[in-house]
Amino acid sequence: MARLKLKTHKGAAKRFRRTASGKIRRGHAFMRHNLTLKSRKRKRQNDLGTLVSPADTARVRKMLPYG
Repeated sequence: MARLKLKTHKGAAKRFRRTASGKIRRGHAFMRHNLTLKSRKRKRQNDLGTLVSPADTARVRKMLPYG
């Protein structure tokens, strides 16, 4: 008997991507507007991506079943 296909959560697909080693990357918040109030260091550090915390990784993987 064939199994049903799983649906990808489209909101999660736009926000997360998988690295070559299988970890999940995300962007930083607070970088959309009011950037003149934030320091250069804060903007520079928030510009880089970071990994999803281990506590949330299982939840994100469930939303992205096909990588």
